[in-house]
Amino acid sequence: MVNFQSFRGTVTEIRDFMIGQNGEDAGCYKLMTVEDMQGGIVNFVVSPTTYFVYAEIVNPGDIVTGYYDGDAPAIMIYPPQYPALIVVKENSYENVKVDYFNGQLVSRDGELRLNLAPNTPVLLRNWQPFSHNPANHNLIVIYGASTRSIPAQTTPSEVIVWC
Repeated sequence: MVNFQSFRGTVTEIRDFMIGQNGEDAGCYKLMTVEDMQGGIVNFVVSPTTYFVYAEIVNPGDIVTGYYDGDAPAIMIYPPQYPALIVVKENSYENVKVDYFNGQLVSRDGELRLNLAPNTPVLLRNWQPFSHNPANHNLIVIYGASTRSIPAQTTPSEVIVWC
């Protein structure tokens, strides 16, 4: 189970990030600098395995939320630098929740409960159908409206299972 942590802000810079010494991975990794409203800065290392919701292209000026594993080792530098697992480009039409959802489809933080409809697409990261119940998995949930209850309830437009 991944301990998803997030950082939301405006992308201020995207540049190549070298990981090898002989250049065989040149251009494959990027360093994305994100600044929040309070001036906090995080550098996300974007790799070929970083999942971008809807495969959207991100540019400087875009508002994004980057998710990383809060339990993974991190180098102690400023600004902090984390390997990005998931990047969500913000839009005003949909919400995205990334978290572990228990057997009742309630997020680990207790803020969201899913009510799956029979036609809700439940997919793997490679867009193939997930053939089991998504409960007790890490999920990327894309949804519109939700109730004002605690936890908020929603019928998602799409669920992506993070196996």
